[in-house]
Amino acid sequence: MSRLRRPGNGGAARWLRRAVLAVVVGTAVGLVTTVASVSWVRSQAEGHLFTVEDVPEAPVALVLGAQVDRDGVPSAFLAARLEIARQLLAAGRVRAILVSGDHMDWDYDEPGAMRRWLVDRGVAPEKVVLDHAGFDTYDSCFRAKRIFGVDRATVVTQSFHLPRAVALCRRLGVDANGVGDETVRRYRTAWRVGSTREHGACVKAAWDVLSGRDPVHLGRRESGVDDALRD
Repeated sequence: MSRLRRPGNGGAARWLRRAVLAVVVGTAVGLVTTVASVSWVRSQAEGHLFTVEDVPEAPVALVLGAQVDRDGVPSAFLAARLEIARQLLAAGRVRAILVSGDHMDWDYDEPGAMRRWLVDRGVAPEKVVLDHAGFDTYDSCFRAKRIFGVDRATVVTQSFHLPRAVALCRRLGVDANGVGDETVRRYRTAWRVGSTREHGACVKAAWDVLSGRDPVHLGRRESGVDDALRD
């Protein structure tokens, strides 16, 4: 009488090996993609990062949006960006300021808050132009070129974000240099989180450029920057 064979664990072992291999391969691909994207961003921005004192003159400062508090006041990170733009304008290194941010909902208005902050500190209202559809860095750079006709600009953001912003703007047709803020480094946790997120953001930036996607909202050509520079 033949014995019944007990089920072995060969199938489970094979499944485990495949799962481990998939994780290893996926991790390797992700690492290579991230390293390549970060390297691309840094190479594109190399030689185009400056301080307020030594940045070349440009017609426009492009200030990228960030969190606005519930009371409509720019966060410390955003206020620091705006202060750099104010200094650039006061020093004659730019002649107009384009503030680009999220205004997806009527009760959340980054560009409006940015403009109020600047005007409250002595910037002439006619020198501040609002882009209400700068939903991310790619959209802001794309729209600066396509919608507002910006050919040359000084991009303003935090220093950990600046290489990606400059790289995207330059790739999208804006002759961009950048000035980065370091003053909010004192918010160590937020700074560390933002710096860490840049690795994934660089991958997205590379994908956006390769795909050539249109922004969430494009719209028609606007004359705001032309008017501000003419005034």
